[in-house]
Amino acid sequence: MDNQYSSAALHELDAAYYLPTFRRYPLAFERGEGCRLWDMEGKEYIDALAGIAVNNLGHAHPKIKEAICEQAGKLIHISNFYVSKPQMLLAKKLAELSGLQYSFFGNSGAEAVEGAMKIARKYAHKQGRGGTIMTVNRAFHGRTMATVAATGKKAMMQGFEPIPTGYCHVPPNDIDIIKEKVNEDIAGIMVEPIQGEGGIWPMEKAYLQELRAFCTENKVALILDEIQCGMGRSGKMFAHQHYDIKPDIMPLAKALGAGVPIGAVLASKEVGGAIDYGDHGTTYGGNPLVCAVALASIQVMEEEGLLDEATRKGDLVREMVEQAKADIPQIKEIRGMGLMLGIELTEPAKPVVVNMMNKGVLANATAETVVRLVPPLNIPDEDLITVVNTMFTAIKETYHG
Repeated sequence: MDNQYSSAALHELDAAYYLPTFRRYPLAFERGEGCRLWDMEGKEYIDALAGIAVNNLGHAHPKIKEAICEQAGKLIHISNFYVSKPQMLLAKKLAELSGLQYSFFGNSGAEAVEGAMKIARKYAHKQGRGGTIMTVNRAFHGRTMATVAATGKKAMMQGFEPIPTGYCHVPPNDIDIIKEKVNEDIAGIMVEPIQGEGGIWPMEKAYLQELRAFCTENKVALILDEIQCGMGRSGKMFAHQHYDIKPDIMPLAKALGAGVPIGAVLASKEVGGAIDYGDHGTTYGGNPLVCAVALASIQVMEEEGLLDEATRKGDLVREMVEQAKADIPQIKEIRGMGLMLGIELTEPAKPVVVNMMNKGVLANATAETVVRLVPPLNIPDEDLITVVNTMFTAIKETYHG
């Protein structure tokens, strides 16, 4: 091992040269394959975080490597003055999968949400409505100034005032308060079908169905943020498909590119058609390289039956956790769909996650008391069982002594 680039040495460089915005774990990774990562010292880890629900196909999937190499040898970037075959084929594929006519490609989830809000506002303004975006509490929509305002968490706003206006917030799963508060100023209502950072909370089915009907009746754009819960993570290609509804606008990112940075905002023909030439744009977004990789990612999910695998493996984890609750009183409940799972504890989750990391399993803590498991959809059963058993051991050691 070259000590110049040990984990410790890289963290020294991080402290010296990287903006101090992340509370990093004391790890630095050199390579990955499948659901496993190796740090600079060669220690092996099972990755049950998957780059925060990004690496749905794990690391170094052969089809993804092939797509990157093949497209990089042809064409990486041309700008959006022109079209490319990968971009057009990806837009067509997403329309077929979602039933939403239009796509726009950016570089991140936050950009996708910003694009979604712009589309909703343009649609509303053409009908003589205002531009306020309504979101629900416990949400997370991004880290740009507008998406921080949409998220509405005070801790994310402190020190960055003035915060953009034009946002309001309501409790989750409460259709009555939405009906009470929606007026001519509301352009769109944005909801995550499964809240991720908020603690893995699926929305109630009746709520989303009533919300869809209400938005249709009142010509308010329904935005379903599927940045984390979309692209197969829930056991369906899009989480809203569990609810038998369809959004007007849908931001996507994370797993869409299997690790390469791409975001997308999809829109129905009616709502998306409100956008005029010059209303939105991007330099890098949707370049041939990232679109080719996104197409390959979707193809792998379909060929390998990963939606069904996500459902089956999620059921396996749920069964293990339910059986363990009698032995481990710190486990309060398990929530989620497919392989987007949150195990809520009666105690802080971060010490458990650190203990798991020391034992060679990567997960993370969210919403203070929730262990989030979002492993690759193709994780082998035996590795998934190891992840869950390691979590059980870590909880016992952390809170039983």
